[in-house]
Amino acid sequence: MSRLAKQLSLPPLPRALSPIRRYRALGFPYRAPSTPRGAAPAPKTIHSGADYDASWARKYPARLARAAIVDGPMRLAVTGLAAPDRRGQDRLASLQGPAIFAANHHSHLDTPLLLTSIPEPWRHQILVGAAADYFFGTRLTSALSSLVIGAIPIERSRVSRRSADQAADLVAQGWSLLLFPEGGRSPDGWGQPFRGGAAYLAQKSGKPVVPIHIEGTGRILRKGKSLPRPSAASVTFGRPLRPSQDENTVRFAARIEAEVSALADEASSDWYRARIRAHAGATPQLTGPSTGAWRRAWALGDRSRRARRRTRRWPNL
Repeated sequence: MSRLAKQLSLPPLPRALSPIRRYRALGFPYRAPSTPRGAAPAPKTIHSGADYDASWARKYPARLARAAIVDGPMRLAVTGLAAPDRRGQDRLASLQGPAIFAANHHSHLDTPLLLTSIPEPWRHQILVGAAADYFFGTRLTSALSSLVIGAIPIERSRVSRRSADQAADLVAQGWSLLLFPEGGRSPDGWGQPFRGGAAYLAQKSGKPVVPIHIEGTGRILRKGKSLPRPSAASVTFGRPLRPSQDENTVRFAARIEAEVSALADEASSDWYRARIRAHAGATPQLTGPSTGAWRRAWALGDRSRRARRRTRRWPNL
């Protein structure tokens, strides 16, 4: 515009008439209203991070959309990739009301697998405790995580009182929670020590914890991989656990981890022998042997040998 004005011998346009300055000069209702002097400013809307407000995803329209996603494309994808073998659902027959489901964690496939495996009436009344720094890093991932899996932000680097109180309030309102007490995916296929989040929420809310063991998802989509490979997976539900009166959070978290270890032993052998080892205190540790990396990989191969025999190349739809 300035070059054309020089060629036509016209005076240059004033800077105040440029499009950017004109837009910046627009006021309400084209832009947010300013705060009058003496009035407290309105709270800013947070679109990501640990303080993200996901309450909109718990309203009926979002719940209806999430149910359609879980029972539709998510179930088809899980069936095609994992063909899961679900065991121990009869142990939930006596469970009433909301519960805290605590599972080991190997893959991003774990959450869809559990959302399609947890039976009614908890399946469509469940929220997922997701890492705030990963699933709520941006505005887009925050919205998608809240809508598709019903995620709520949980700080895994430290136990935040705000996150814990929010989760406890949701359980008190009738929502169940799906948590991964390890805090992240397994780096080598073995489990990691359980943190006390699930145990703390159980003691604070008075609700039981349902231990769950997942096997096989690390072969389908392990940490560091972006393309899944069809294989066989299994989900084993344990009996609901409640903290005793003389049991603190640390001891209850250790008992939850021990029960998941017993379920892992059951998945790799059978129920009878796993119960005998659990009664004798000889259950293999979920975290694997404390030896070198090659020995841990060898032991993991022995443990999952039976599951690898069921590996499929094509989905059985």
